[in-house]
Amino acid sequence: MGISERRQREKEQRRTGILDAAERLFFAKNYEDVSMDGIAREVELNKATIYLYFENKETLYAAIVLRGIAILKEKFTECMTKDAPGIVKVSLMGQAYYRFSEEHPEYLRMIHFYGSERFSKENPCTAEIGKGYGSCRLVLRDAVRQGIEDGSIRADLDPFLTSMYLMISFMGILSMEDKWKQVIADEGFGYEEYCSRFFRFILPALAPDGKSPDVKRFARYGFVLTKPEGSGKRDEDCPIPLSPCLHNSPAGNPDDRHPA
Repeated sequence: MGISERRQREKEQRRTGILDAAERLFFAKNYEDVSMDGIAREVELNKATIYLYFENKETLYAAIVLRGIAILKEKFTECMTKDAPGIVKVSLMGQAYYRFSEEHPEYLRMIHFYGSERFSKENPCTAEIGKGYGSCRLVLRDAVRQGIEDGSIRADLDPFLTSMYLMISFMGILSMEDKWKQVIADEGFGYEEYCSRFFRFILPALAPDGKSPDVKRFARYGFVLTKPEGSGKRDEDCPIPLSPCLHNSPAGNPDDRHPA
């Protein structure tokens, strides 16, 4: 390895080290409680060195947000590779977003916080984050488009608008404040159960003729559902909530392309 290559590798390693240190602090504290001085101490570097790699704290924060978006996009893309009808892929992406919120709650918190007015629209990272998050929505749009083409989603729906409705719904549900979760709990529902009922609500709106598909049949594609424990609701009113465990399932019969 030449000198230039070695220096470039060292530069990338140092940048990664700064990001890792900043991530630990941002995961543990609110944005306002993290300082560049604190990051410098965490990574054991001079603050001036950090400024060689990142313009300011906001730029550092944005770089960590992009890490989270990359994970979410990977989950969405994996759903898109399934040999399944479009409406199943849409459901899988909803489940993938839920699983992302369970596995990476701090990334989710940072992604949603970056969308607040706290951050400058002039920051070049804002456009990059918008493009990154938008790429997730584009994957969802493609799933809707496929569903329209294969007949599992209504033909009169616009793929762009539908993907916007769905993405904003996912965001709203998964960024719900604790006070609203408590309202749901006071009515006798668990938060996971609340999330699962979204599919009962939205799938008939997507499916042709308003007929709700049998989501139990989605399991063969990896949409794993389990019945809630300790629910006080009647069985006929009981949804089948999202399971935090997503198992790889066989693609199923390729001729069975339109779940009823």
